[in-house]
Amino acid sequence: MAQTFAEIDPALAQWIAAQHVFFVATAPGGRDGLINCSPKGLDSLRVLGPRTVAYLDLTGSGAETIAHVKDNGRIVIMLCAFDGPPRIVRLHGRGSVIAPTDARFAEYAGQFRERPGTRAVVLIDVTRVSDSCGYAVPLMDFRAERDALTRWAEKRGPSGIVDYQREHNAASLDGLPAVDWLDSDHGRTGQ
Repeated sequence: MAQTFAEIDPALAQWIAAQHVFFVATAPGGRDGLINCSPKGLDSLRVLGPRTVAYLDLTGSGAETIAHVKDNGRIVIMLCAFDGPPRIVRLHGRGSVIAPTDARFAEYAGQFRERPGTRAVVLIDVTRVSDSCGYAVPLMDFRAERDALTRWAEKRGPSGIVDYQREHNAASLDGLPAVDWLDSDHGRTGQ
């Protein structure tokens, strides 16, 4: 049933790359505050090494993951096999947010297809790799990626994305600072 692994080996990295969706969970420090779990898609997760993964963070209605990672670094990514043999993989670790103003941003963002509305890259130092059976995860057929977020970001344009981030992504639901790197000339955010 459940197993832990010393690292992400090539076979597991290949399995991760084949999944169409993953989930990111974080929580603020302390005992209070809202726990967050967000689904992600659009080919936005990369295995960068045996203990390193990153995902492209796109502008959305909130910025809980960014706020929580900046608060305490704790993060877990979960992937489920919705086709083929049943499997659930969890990657626990310590995350860091690489903002467009960070000198490393181009290097990490370059691992992904350029997408309008890109907000940051979340880099994760994986401290625990595990899998479990996934026997209760339903079988589902992948039809296509949704293009709604891309169309929304393209319609807003770079300056509209920055305005949206200022209004909706500056803090978490619990008031923790989130997207706080925006500058008056829009920097490189919302590409």
